[in-house]
This record gives sequence, structure tokens and C-alpha cells, in this order.
Amino acid sequence: MGWKPMPLCTRLASQPMGKRLLLGPIMILLLIGALALDQWLDARAMPEAVRDLLARTLNFREQTFPPGVIMLPVLMGLVSIAAREMSSLLEAERIEGSKRMLTAAAIAGLLVSCLVPAALPATTVVGIIGTVSVLVLAVAMTFYSRHKTVEGVIAATGGVLLSYVYLGIMAGFLLALRREHSVFVLGWVILTIKACDIGAYFTGKAVGKTKLIPWLSPGKTWEGLAGGVALSAAIGAGGMLWIGSLEKLTVPAWYHGALLGALLGLAGQAGDLLESILKRDAGKKDSGRGIPGFGGILDVLDSILLASPVAFWWLHVMISKGYFAPVGAAG
Repeated sequence: MGWKPMPLCTRLASQPMGKRLLLGPIMILLLIGALALDQWLDARAMPEAVRDLLARTLNFREQTFPPGVIMLPVLMGLVSIAAREMSSLLEAERIEGSKRMLTAAAIAGLLVSCLVPAALPATTVVGIIGTVSVLVLAVAMTFYSRHKTVEGVIAATGGVLLSYVYLGIMAGFLLALRREHSVFVLGWVILTIKACDIGAYFTGKAVGKTKLIPWLSPGKTWEGLAGGVALSAAIGAGGMLWIGSLEKLTVPAWYHGALLGALLGLAGQAGDLLESILKRDAGKKDSGRGIPGFGGILDVLDSILLASPVAFWWLHVMISKGYFAPVGAAG
């Protein structure tokens, strides 16, 4: 029989690079869909039954859906999967990593970092977050010593606290961004961060020669890093000006956006290297196999987790200087 060429999608799916090219746009479309639904529900009236339930259980008296109503369950699902991947990394190091404990800790960190009412005094907010942190520590130590043995309790408790901060608290910055800004700003931040991953990958493949940190991440090069940061700077500047025009907001000069983009790109690459430390220590190349061509959920989130606090505080400073306010607003 004669040779029959494989369909293009089949050929792409059989190669690591092809898997990235196929699944990358799908993940982007899913993100856009989640952001669009979140924006659509924002400020829409909640059904009366939902309002009554929230009022009775959480003393929540708002009449409309709050911003982030879709992003919250999405992030809860993502950090839950990432916590299970972290459990596997800990188990590879012969550290007890209860999936239940790591998942609960990640969700606790996410909720406490984004759902504390903004009207509370700063000292009360610090007290709430500190109290939840103490509870996570105490519950973890109690859980891991339940068999009346202290062997491995310190390491296992450290794993729970790592999940609490690394997956929960840091992911909470994305919801904090959503509470204060539109989905366009949140989408811009995420795209700017991931642009560095994309730019670094393709630039490194094309011209990368000088290894960045060969003992930790052999595939990364200085040339790739430069290409990635340049792309993030471009997205940072262009995206900021586009958002200003779209939402009629006062935004700083383009070079401020470029600087933010470069900072987010560098922070994102640092987040990637941080996760590489965890994976190399566990003797694994990827955190999981859930996303062909990319690895696990943690391999996708790593850059976003470390860079989102940078974006939050940069925007916070810009707001204090009068930017990102409606054009013509007083002040």
C-alpha cells in the first residue's frame, strides 16, 4: 500500500513542540472565556435564593455578583490540582505529602488572601491572615503526628506551609487584582507574564547559545531570557495603552508599561526557576503530565504565581499617583 501522509493535527500532536502549539491556543481561549464570563456577571443581580444563602451563612449582604465570582472557583480548581502535584514532588523526596492537607492549605491561603473584606482596618486584616497561618501550622503538625510519632513531622509540616504560601497566598494576588480592576487588566497582566515564557522559548530555540543556569535549568539561555523580557516589555506597554483607550482610563507614559512588562517577565522567569528547584530536588522534569507538551498545572502557573504580586503592587503605586482612574475624574 502507498504511504499516506498524516493529518497536520496528528503530526503536531505527536511532537512536544506540536503539543504546545495545539494546546497553547486552547488554554488561551479557556482563559478568555473565564474572564469574559466573570466580566459579564460582574455587578449583575444575584438570584434571591443565592442572596439569602450568602446572607445566612457568610453575612454577605451585597445584592449583585462581586468581581471574581468566576475566577475564584477556577483558581480553586487549579491550585487544588497543583497541590496534588506538589504532593508527588514531596513524596519523591520521601516527605509525607498528604493530598488532603496540601489541598486544604492551598485553598485556605487563596481564600484568606482575597476574601477578607476591604473595609476592615489593616491591623484586623493582618490579624486574620496571621491567625489562619497559625491554624494551618497547628493543624498540619497535629495531623502528621497523629500516629504518635514525631518522625518526619517537621518536613511534612513545611510542605503544608509551602502549599499554603506558594500556591494559596500567591495565587490570591490574582483575585486581589480582579477585586480592584477589570478583567482586561487581569488578562493584560497574565498575558504580559506568559509572553516572557513564549518569547524566551522561541528566541532560545532560534539563537540561544549561552546557558543561563545550566545546573538548574539546562534549556534556558541568556539570549532566550532577553527575547522573553523584550516581548513582555512590548506587551506591557501596548496592553497598558490599549486598556487606557478601551476603558477611558488615565495611564502613565508607555515606558512605564514597558518597565512593568520587563519586571513581570523577569519575575515570571524567577518563578519558573523557583519551581525548577522543587522539581530538580525531587528528581523530576515536570510537576505532572496533565497537560501534554507543558507538563503539569504547576508548570503553567509557576511564572504567574511569583509575578502577580509584582503586578499588584505596581498597580497599587500607580493608583496612588492618580493613574488608572476614569479620564476627567477629580483628584
